[in-house]
Amino acid sequence: MATGMTKTQLVRHMAEEHEMNNKQAAAFLESLAEVAIKETKKNGVFVIPGLGRLVKSNRKARMGRNPQTGEAIKIAAKTVVKFRVAKAAKDAIAPSKK
Repeated sequence: MATGMTKTQLVRHMAEEHEMNNKQAAAFLESLAEVAIKETKKNGVFVIPGLGRLVKSNRKARMGRNPQTGEAIKIAAKTVVKFRVAKAAKDAIAPSKK
């Protein structure tokens, strides 16, 4: 399976691309992550233009099954975070076939 960029590789790439040192690039990345978490927690959504959006969503309680025993179990309601990819990013990565 192919692996993506590591955080270190991403920081180095950003530093080279924008002519800054690794420390500044790492600080920017950390700041972006902090803002994304804070805004998603507060407003329920955080948009990264051209890439996508983080969306806070409530999942209802439901009945499930224990895969080992087949016994029915109750799964509690919970809050989850989803990432929805922007149309521009989808089209750039995997263009639709027509």
